Amino acid sequence: MVSIVILAIAVLIRRLFSRFIVSRIHSWSSSKVGLNRTIVEALAPPIQFIPIVLAVFIIGECVLTNQRLKEGLLQIDRSLTAFTIFWALFEVIGPLCAVLDGRTPIFSQAMIGWTVRVGRAIIVALGATAVLEVWGIHVGPVLASFGLVGVAVALGAQNLFKNLISGIFIIGEQRFRNGDWILAEGIVEGTVETIGLRTTKVRRFDQAPVFVPNSYLADNAVTNFSQMRFRRISWIIGLDYSTTIGQLRDVRDAIEEYILGSQDFVHPPEAVAFVRVDKFNESSIDVMVYCFTRTTVWGDWLKIKEELAYAIKAIVKKAGSDFAFPSQSLYVEAVPTGIELFPHNTAPSSDPTNGTGVVGKAVPKGGVA
Repeated sequence: MVSIVILAIAVLIRRLFSRFIVSRIHSWSSSKVGLNRTIVEALAPPIQFIPIVLAVFIIGECVLTNQRLKEGLLQIDRSLTAFTIFWALFEVIGPLCAVLDGRTPIFSQAMIGWTVRVGRAIIVALGATAVLEVWGIHVGPVLASFGLVGVAVALGAQNLFKNLISGIFIIGEQRFRNGDWILAEGIVEGTVETIGLRTTKVRRFDQAPVFVPNSYLADNAVTNFSQMRFRRISWIIGLDYSTTIGQLRDVRDAIEEYILGSQDFVHPPEAVAFVRVDKFNESSIDVMVYCFTRTTVWGDWLKIKEELAYAIKAIVKKAGSDFAFPSQSLYVEAVPTGIELFPHNTAPSSDPTNGTGVVGKAVPKGGVA
């Protein structure tokens, strides 16, 4: 009955005890060491368990008279003590690493998350080892006996370790962070949600999650669109071959004037901006338009690109030129006997191709074109 009363008192006062200790730590740390408040708050759950550990100790030392039962309860109390210590370390490692966020470039959100996960795994392993040692189970010889098995497992888990190491390099090199829009050709395109120990979770634009092994993202080229400073527009505009030299100059100068006169585009020398007659193509005279927009937001970029297309259309029309399209012309040098180019004595129209795109279309005499 005394033991039950002691345990009941410990359970009832544990929250009050935790609040008192946490408030004392707050007042002491604010004046002495300046601990982050979240670190102290993380200690609250383990501190609540301390009265129960003390109650078990008091019961074992002062209440119980049976020696075997007393030794067993004290053994349990030592296990609970080790459990409480490692529980506190497990809880505090998260906010402790969060304090490092932004202190140096390497301490990014992804690196902190990875460090917290690895640190908590190590703490759990050490805590389990400490508890087993309390009960007389020596972990060292057991681990040594599994050495050969560990080698075999390591050989069979090469991909696992490769992905673990690749994850470290991805975070250390800061290839991308959580929230970045990335593209790995032939692998995935989307927004990074989590860089895990073995895989990286990428959310595609159709909201489907893709779990990509870290080695794929470490060994292949990855484009990080979220780290763009500007966004590129690269076009080839084909003008008709009937365009004169003066019209070509007018079109080129007007497009360049539009780009350099708009604040939506990046101007030299901050970034290049080219509008040049590029080459004589099979069906067109090609004009290259190469420039960058200040915005990297996809929707805004599409709007600016649309306005540029409207402007180029108006510029080409104003210059008296036109856009080219793929076409072929057929020239007939001699017409075989019995073949009429224009059956039924039909006079040729103003269009020499008769709307067919073929000059001098040959049809059988008396036939229907």
